[in-house]
Amino acid sequence: MPNIKSAERRVRKSESNREENQEVKVAMRTSIKKFNALVEEGDVANAKDAYTTAFKRIDKAVKKGVVQKNKAAREKSRLSKQLNELTA
Repeated sequence: MPNIKSAERRVRKSESNREENQEVKVAMRTSIKKFNALVEEGDVANAKDAYTTAFKRIDKAVKKGVVQKNKAAREKSRLSKQLNELTA
């Protein structure tokens, strides 16, 4: 445990930041999993809605600095590929 007051504040702040980042990351992962489940079922209409939701969540995670740009691009590419295979 830190002895200095500013270090105590920094610990509290970093913990709250970690929790916020975790929420964003969990929301992103959940939306991707929902999309993947709909693709497995072959539900095209709902998969398109889940696709847009997942894109938004991924972009929001990048904007907040939770996920790197390249990881986001890779995830979005995979989602697009799955959706294109499903609709084709």
